[in-house]
Formats: sequence, structure tokens, C-alpha cells
Amino acid sequence: MHEDFGIGVDIESISRFSNVKSMNDKFLNTFMTEREIDYCFSKKSPFPHIAARFAGKEAIIKALGGLCIRNVSFKDIEITNDKHGVPCASIRSRRKPSAQIKLSLAHSEDNAIAFALAIREGTDG
Repeated sequence: MHEDFGIGVDIESISRFSNVKSMNDKFLNTFMTEREIDYCFSKKSPFPHIAARFAGKEAIIKALGGLCIRNVSFKDIEITNDKHGVPCASIRSRRKPSAQIKLSLAHSEDNAIAFALAIREGTDG
């Protein structure tokens, strides 16, 4: 029997991302969508936002793994913000998993953290 939810958490050092020099950075393009990159570089300091999105994607993949869903890559996940600034995740894959994602992102001066909850669709609760 499979669980009806999966959880994931990740923490990243913001300094890990300080080598990113521009929006066209090859490393960024391996795990972020164009819209995510635009969002991060619209901020005075993009690095905390880049680190938070990386942590968010890692946490989402872990949460989906708790539902035995393992066919989602970093590039398949897009993290945006709703009109209230709340982070939202969508899966942009033909193999879209049947799960709803809830996500929380935060950062301090040095670290970014993410917590994700994946809820199997069709589950009451």
C-alpha cells in the first residue's frame, strides 16, 4: 500500500550559488525555467532566490518520491509565486504525476530552505 502523501525538505547554502554571473549561466539553465530565472534576477540579490528554488525543487522531488513518483526532473518543476507572494509549484512534464504540491520557501542571510508536501490526487483530506 502506498501513502497518500509524501514530504520533502532541503536546505542549501546561498554561497553555493554566488558563482552565477548572469541570467544566461549554463548551470542555471540546467535546473531553472526561463520564468524562474527572470524572477530571481528581478531581485536586488538573485542568489537567495536561486538557492530557495533549487531547495524547493529538491524538496518536491523528495516529496514525490514518498508517493513512489520518480519520473520528475528539476527542469520539469516550475516554482512561481501567486498574487500574494506564496510559492506555487507546477509540473511541466508530459508524464505529469497525479499529485498536488504544497511548498514553503524561506531564506536567511546564509541559507535557503524548502519544505514540500505532495498529496496524491483523488485523496480525501
